[in-house]
Amino acid sequence: MSVVVGVDLGTGSARAVAVDRDGLVIASTSSPYDGRAQWAAGHADPQSWRRAVGDALDGLSSELADARHPDALGAGGQSVAVVTSDGADAVTVLHPAAAGDDPHDAHRELWAVLGSEHPGTVPLQTWDWILTTLGAERHQSRWPGGRELEGFGPVIPTGTVAGTADGDWGVARGTPLVAGSADAYMAFWAGGIDTPGRALDPGGRTGGIGIAVAGSEAAPTGYALRSAARGVDIVGGAVTAHGLAIEWWSRMTGRPVEELLDEAAAVPPGSGGLLALPYFEGERSPRWERALRAELVGLDARSTPGQVTRALLEGSAYGLRHIVDTLALDGVELERLMVSGSPARSRLWSQIKADVLGVPVEVPEFPELAARGAALAAGAAIGWWPRPGEGAPGSWPVGARSVLEPATHDVYDDAYARWVQLGDVAQARLGERRVR
Repeated sequence: MSVVVGVDLGTGSARAVAVDRDGLVIASTSSPYDGRAQWAAGHADPQSWRRAVGDALDGLSSELADARHPDALGAGGQSVAVVTSDGADAVTVLHPAAAGDDPHDAHRELWAVLGSEHPGTVPLQTWDWILTTLGAERHQSRWPGGRELEGFGPVIPTGTVAGTADGDWGVARGTPLVAGSADAYMAFWAGGIDTPGRALDPGGRTGGIGIAVAGSEAAPTGYALRSAARGVDIVGGAVTAHGLAIEWWSRMTGRPVEELLDEAAAVPPGSGGLLALPYFEGERSPRWERALRAELVGLDARSTPGQVTRALLEGSAYGLRHIVDTLALDGVELERLMVSGSPARSRLWSQIKADVLGVPVEVPEFPELAARGAALAAGAAIGWWPRPGEGAPGSWPVGARSVLEPATHDVYDDAYARWVQLGDVAQARLGERRVR
């Protein structure tokens, strides 16, 4: 069987998928990072990343023998993050130096921090680094329209062969190793966000939204990028906590996420008046304030774990709507949203997003779109489909998905207005403290 393999270096685990020529995911595995709870704030252990990738690839080969000898292997990963070339240390988007609204500048700031701590080494993006551990030459992959990162190695386009495997980590010697890109970019590609009005929430521990618009001659800046399709751009914003908020609540209650979601499903829209500001690591779009912190407003002695869970789910959806409303001021229209990552596995959460945003939500059968996008890069390198920027909309397989139609709940409009006001107050309070 002809297959390509995609590897995604996520924030909490590494995932590997095998995809056939029709773009179908026929096998997938994941492996968590060992020791993550002990990592210094804003840092990560690249050797833990590497072990998890090796375990995921070994697991994939156990599930599908052909995955040990793929036609090509592509890699994508978390961004913004920077790794030292020797794999001694890494800094991630959770570091204060990454607080700006431009990923290119954030990479530069993170390297200023990491380089001062590790003189004599050179920087790599996460996905580029993992390919070098498999046998690729040092490089920096660039998505179409992306600005070069000074000092990060020779530039090659996403979907280009960066070297061949040396036979370690469950990949046959000589396998073409293919440059990918940031996990969100890979997810936009795999989700078919290539027609104006279509959008994606990449999901995972963080989240955000990107909406396809007609292409511009200007180079993308901030949280904007070229779509994989010619003549289409994507604009949007990233947030700091989606899955992270539910992980926190699971730890606090000592109850499994699935159990908490079941309880939340029995709670009516509006969460009994509870509102959650999900600023667990500050907030990115559209507030851009690292010092903000999460709040639960409206708690009383009758509040239940299910109400808190639903408030966290609704709070994340309000955060997406806040970005969408901000973009609408510039004429950007949202018509349809695809969800991705672990949050997409919850039908309740996906339905809440549909209801709060007022648009249909597509739920992919295989929601780990970042890993599938890395496999698309591998397939593009060997001619199965075009590389990003070289095809028209619809040039790439999207995969099966179901559609959730939005329902109208007046309580959401009122709660959203209060949610924005509470965030405004929290941000103003920070400003007052700084003046003092």
